[in-house]
Amino acid sequence: MKLLILKFAFFIFKVFPYGGVQRDMLRIAHDCINAGHEVTIYTGEWRGDKPDARIQVHILPSSGWLNHQRHQSLIHNMQNALAKAPVDLVVGFNRMAGLDVYYAADPCFVQRAHEERSWFYRNMPLVRGRYRFFAEAEKAVMGAQNQCQILLLTEREKHSFQQWYGTPDNRFHLLPPSIPAAKFANKNRAQCRAYARQQFNLPINANIVLTVGSAFTRKGVDRAIDAIAALPRALQDVTWLIAIGEYESNSNIEAYCQKRGISHRCIHVGGRADVADLMVGADVFAHPARSELAGIVLIEAMTAGLPVLVTDVCGYAPHIAQANAGVVLASPYCQVEMNQALVMMLQSAQKADWQTNGQAYTANIYNTSSKTAEADYLIALAQKSKKYQHE
Repeated sequence: MKLLILKFAFFIFKVFPYGGVQRDMLRIAHDCINAGHEVTIYTGEWRGDKPDARIQVHILPSSGWLNHQRHQSLIHNMQNALAKAPVDLVVGFNRMAGLDVYYAADPCFVQRAHEERSWFYRNMPLVRGRYRFFAEAEKAVMGAQNQCQILLLTEREKHSFQQWYGTPDNRFHLLPPSIPAAKFANKNRAQCRAYARQQFNLPINANIVLTVGSAFTRKGVDRAIDAIAALPRALQDVTWLIAIGEYESNSNIEAYCQKRGISHRCIHVGGRADVADLMVGADVFAHPARSELAGIVLIEAMTAGLPVLVTDVCGYAPHIAQANAGVVLASPYCQVEMNQALVMMLQSAQKADWQTNGQAYTANIYNTSSKTAEADYLIALAQKSKKYQHE
């Protein structure tokens, strides 16, 4: 029987280097392409290198004074584009009406709006439009009467969505963590340690605490800075924070570090292509996030053999605990506990055990689960779709 080519449309508001969801999207797109199918990515913004020529990228215009208005305009333009060039399956990496599949990389919006925000956030005229837009977009995906299938990263988030929307169990599909084995294959730890210190003109005996993420406050980079500032002087004198990520425009890491009196100990390097080498060469991966549905960077750090210091609100934090690959901070968050944990991890004789434990844990997942689980599911679903009418 002739293999029929499926056409997929992937939708995401914007693409920027080293964003976890963006990396996942491109990995899944390549898996679909390698299986012989077609993928078109629709987005409103693309920063960094484009994917290989086999993947089509359409950057669509958007308009509006406010962020949610621009998103609404972008969705409208994408729907018009799909009307002109129909596909077999529409896969969203942000929530919107009209999706066949949603890759659930963000926590429940309505739950956070009720639990972390005041009544005014949901009802004040200036922000009410934003709240209603994103709440309706989430309902269009999660509503009990809808048919959108949901690729889920953590079981915990499934319960949150069901609490607010009553989404049936059979629409959720729990995915194993994607293990980036190839990214860290054949990395030499001694060479990477030397490389990381040479890159930033640090002494050979420097301790490097690494953060990776695109949200300064949500990923807890400020908490990591506070922990560096609280280190005992002798330990602080040989410790540096390397912060990788393109933060929000209203974030000012330099000012924050100056206020804590440790600007000489914190190096913000933006996006980089050598994250894998820096992970292998660092001493502690700090991810004291305030919220994180999953956190693929935690899996990456474990695969790199980098001990992890993480808050328990992160969806993948249980993997750190199960592997004994670092320290998981219990809720409610306490900065003193964070400070103490960082001191302990920088000085602990357990460092080698955390390294090998994390690598062994992710290697086991890699060896026992499908390397293309998401693409396999999308292909199977597209073949069952009523849109699938090729001959």
